[in-house]
Amino acid sequence: MGEQDREDKEILDSYDRDEWVPSPRPDEELKKYQDYARATFRKDRRVNIRISGKDLEALQKKALREGIPYQTLIASILHKYVAGSLSEKQS
Repeated sequence: MGEQDREDKEILDSYDRDEWVPSPRPDEELKKYQDYARATFRKDRRVNIRISGKDLEALQKKALREGIPYQTLIASILHKYVAGSLSEKQS
């Protein structure tokens, strides 16, 4: 079972045990997290990089399977890496 599958199962099990409680101020919470998301995903810089055609083609295929533009996929991968949620696979 992959790490994401394990995390999903833990969340679902927690929900089944009624460990989730509603927020006392859902409108304020929603606005707070919307503000966080806007600040996190604001794209205010342009970067030009050179990568192999093979890598670009593989990224484009993965993006197509995900149903997103390949530039969005690349930005997401970079964001996850700098946020520490994406790391090298140990052999």
